Amino acid sequence: MSERAEADTVTYLVANRIAWVSFNRPEKRNCMSPKLNRQMKRVIEELEFREDVGVLVLTGEGTSWSAGMDLKEYFRENEQKGIGAIRGAQREAYDWWERLRWFEKPTIAMINGWCFGGAYGPLFACDLAVAAEDAQFGLSEINWGILPGGGASKVIAELTGFRNAMYHGMMGENVDGRKAAEWGLVNEAVPADQLKARVTAIAEVLLGKNPQALRATKWAIRRVREMTYDNAEDYLIRAQEAANSFDGEGRKEATRQFIDEKTFKPGLGAYDLSRTSKA
Repeated sequence: MSERAEADTVTYLVANRIAWVSFNRPEKRNCMSPKLNRQMKRVIEELEFREDVGVLVLTGEGTSWSAGMDLKEYFRENEQKGIGAIRGAQREAYDWWERLRWFEKPTIAMINGWCFGGAYGPLFACDLAVAAEDAQFGLSEINWGILPGGGASKVIAELTGFRNAMYHGMMGENVDGRKAAEWGLVNEAVPADQLKARVTAIAEVLLGKNPQALRATKWAIRRVREMTYDNAEDYLIRAQEAANSFDGEGRKEATRQFIDEKTFKPGLGAYDLSRTSKA
């Protein structure tokens, strides 16, 4: 099989304000090569401020989400070139993961199959994650003599807790989508044939929310996890003030619909965005 062109390592389709972005190396279980990493950053930057995109979904072509970093192209070939090539490849990978973490709009990981090792980086970068029940999650690094690097150890400890992280990292055993949901590695797991429908339903709910509030919320939750309570409280007060300056009209319209018209209940759904000039 001929080698894929860099531009073909990632595909995307925008439909009904959802950007469906896919790792596109199914013959390699969508492992992340330097080419894929460079292309993914281009795609993310292209989609971030498009007016026809309200939610980004990241998935994989074929039977895998991503099997992690490409052992040949990312590791062996760059190691042979020296430290400069190693550091350059690392920056290309970590750079797009960071852009995805702070993407302006909600992001959902749709885990349709294998999710291994380095793939925990973009998994953590997505705001929400839904897996097929039979998807496989693994930190197999221990089985070939290294530690789970590239942020993977941080991700598993952050999302699943100390004991689960230790077992997962030290044993090198896979867990399926059901166990991943039980651990908190993903939000939920559904039968594979229902995966896209469930992710679409979640995306559609998000599309009905105030986009400025969504951005502020996702960034706030990521920031406050590493703050003391007092620092978080102060940060959130300032963040709300900043959000109000971006979209004070939306907040006032929601209050009007609730107090004056009694046309919506915040505990049961979002206010009608179509009635503001920024809709």
